[in-house]
Amino acid sequence: MSTASRPVWRSMLFVPAHVEKFVAKAHTRGADACILDLEDSVPLEMKAEARQRIESAARAINEASNGVLGVLVRINNDSEQAAAAPLLEADLASAVRPGVAALVIPKVKDAGILHRIATRLDAIEAEAGVGSGSTQLIAQIEDVQALPVIDAIAQSSVRMLGMSLGSEDFSASAGMQPTPEALYQPNQMVVFACRRANILPFGFPSSIAEYSDEEAFAASVKRAAEMGFVGAFCIHPKQAAMLNTGFSPSAAEIAAAKALMTAVAEAERESRGAFAHNGKMVDPPVIRRAQEVLCRAASLPTVSE
Repeated sequence: MSTASRPVWRSMLFVPAHVEKFVAKAHTRGADACILDLEDSVPLEMKAEARQRIESAARAINEASNGVLGVLVRINNDSEQAAAAPLLEADLASAVRPGVAALVIPKVKDAGILHRIATRLDAIEAEAGVGSGSTQLIAQIEDVQALPVIDAIAQSSVRMLGMSLGSEDFSASAGMQPTPEALYQPNQMVVFACRRANILPFGFPSSIAEYSDEEAFAASVKRAAEMGFVGAFCIHPKQAAMLNTGFSPSAAEIAAAKALMTAVAEAERESRGAFAHNGKMVDPPVIRRAQEVLCRAASLPTVSE
């Protein structure tokens, strides 16, 4: 996927697909995208109803936001449950609808499940009347078994848009606490695998459930941006605002990048290679980072100036 065609989703808010009042307010919560959830936030006895609501919910959110808010659907994928296969198939059949940009696939342990889903989507898209290949995939890594094959997962399909570490489930599978220190390494592995596959890394090195301590959450988002993440899932509107801020270049960063690029242009006119700027040597990696800051700033819905 080309960089230009990638969506800019700094914050992706989970919304229970079966709760109408949450769906109705999804476009007012400040997130760049919403994830209509068919999985953890939906009781088993409500999943059929939630599934039936996907099409109308996606349409309502797109209309209310004038197509600005990204709409995703998280499906069920639990190979340890006997009912997993029919549940997965039913979710796919209902989730692939006009206005749904991507599916979030939880509990991904290997590339096989993504291969199977991608193959099924070819037929389902034709039946649903949506563009061929338009439904993208985001994999949630939620088990230590996935780490040895994380590159195969990231590179499993041309439909792959991104990948994220599910902090709570992953920590349980590793027998560890979901602390920033414990989650740093597996999250960095996700970033590196995404970069190698040229897909988007989503996440932050702390528990998604911790939203009451705003200072700690903001610190985790700052660390995530430093690690190379470009956005993340969230479960509360408070988190959406902090994600949007944390994954946007600051006014100071934009000004510094512009000044550097002005200095680069001057050095090129004078046929200079490496040169000093603000007391530091400037070489291609420094220039590339400044270019990325300006590109990111230009692509965002809003940037604080």
